[in-house]
Amino acid sequence: MTETRPDARRDRWRSHREARREEFVQAALRALARHGPDFGMDDVAAEAGVTKPVLYRHFTDKADLYLALGRHGTELLFDRLVPALNNEEAPVPRIRKSLDAYFSVIEEHPNLYRLLIRRQFGRDVVAEDKELIGAALSRLLGDYLRAMDLDSGAAEPWGHGIVGLVQNVSEWWLERRTMSRDAVVEYLTQIIWAAIDGIVRQHGIAIDPHKPIEVNKVVKLSRRR
Repeated sequence: MTETRPDARRDRWRSHREARREEFVQAALRALARHGPDFGMDDVAAEAGVTKPVLYRHFTDKADLYLALGRHGTELLFDRLVPALNNEEAPVPRIRKSLDAYFSVIEEHPNLYRLLIRRQFGRDVVAEDKELIGAALSRLLGDYLRAMDLDSGAAEPWGHGIVGLVQNVSEWWLERRTMSRDAVVEYLTQIIWAAIDGIVRQHGIAIDPHKPIEVNKVVKLSRRR
């Protein structure tokens, strides 16, 4: 009879713990949807059908569970945002689809977004995601500016400025809901495109907003571990 190697047992145990943590994250998402951002560990345990001591075998404390929810939110966002940003379409449809991907996550998971912006994790998940996306947009804009033989120095403040604009508008929209998702996405699309178009026109370059750009640049985002 072949003995099971200790490494194999450790791998199976690690996989089991990861699967259980994911089950509890899903239970926390249900508790969050049911009770709002002020949900408690009792609510998560009830959704998971376990006792609180079982939860605490997999999460050191509530902040640890919150951080797992933050990672889950990042995955949701990046899984939709990255393909939209990298869509080989004309500039305006590309901007519009990227914004719609972002707002679709907020609209479908409003309590998760509210929880994330409270910054109760011991680390600022939202700020980390903003930095990742802002840096990626800066590289993307810099690539395009250099391809057009323009000064790429503005790419970094421009990229981070777009991220700040979109986040501030999304937080306002989530609480007010004075317009539809389609409307807020369209307004932001017009604002962002007007800035891009205005800057390149100052240098004598006209870009057709409804025609794909010949040189396609892509966004790369490294997920936080």
